[in-house]
Amino acid sequence: MTTIQLANLKPFANGGNRLCFVHPEHKNLCIKVARPNFSPAEKRQRKGFPKNLKPLSRFDDSQIEHDVLSSIHGRLGDEVLSMIPRSHGMVDTDMGPGIITRLVTDADGKISVTLLQYLWEQGLTPEIQQSIDHFCEHWQALAVPSRDLLLHNIVVEQRADKQCSLIVIDGLGWSDMIPLVKIFKSLAQRKAGRKIANMQARIKSLLAEKEAGGSWGIHGFIDPKNRDVH
Repeated sequence: MTTIQLANLKPFANGGNRLCFVHPEHKNLCIKVARPNFSPAEKRQRKGFPKNLKPLSRFDDSQIEHDVLSSIHGRLGDEVLSMIPRSHGMVDTDMGPGIITRLVTDADGKISVTLLQYLWEQGLTPEIQQSIDHFCEHWQALAVPSRDLLLHNIVVEQRADKQCSLIVIDGLGWSDMIPLVKIFKSLAQRKAGRKIANMQARIKSLLAEKEAGGSWGIHGFIDPKNRDVH
């Protein structure tokens, strides 16, 4: 199996545990790999007993994300791919194992910014308000499993018709995986609704912070120089 070389490339985004690269051979794809010192083995080593006895796969964020994306897609069908990326599987890189997903880009070909960055730079435009309303309704109706819907984990795909789509790129899957939520859709929809309500509260809080001249935080901004797909 070919090992993809990433170490000499510049990531377009830096997460808390992982780096995001444009796939060097397929510009419409993204590869996420662990940051240096955050490999599955190093993460497990930092855990105390008995957590350090768990399988290495339980510490591999990319493998976990692949499993979650595949499970959600398999259960909810292609309709959900308008709100989450498709996983194209795992790959070996010179920086360790990585997950390949769709690279979300705008109509001009640039890498899409996060919802946090969009709101901070452009405010609550009519286009983004319409997109948020559609996303919230669709997300709850499908009962997409997620942890907290953080604004820096959602990107805004700006299309040629000047409309936008919101894509959740991280934080998917129920954190507790309660069996009843997986069995009864009404319970799952109520839980998804609570996640939506919290997301809307975060939007209001961010806009209030912007209005007050505060700070947008430490996560969620892509340098304009990194948005070009080389």
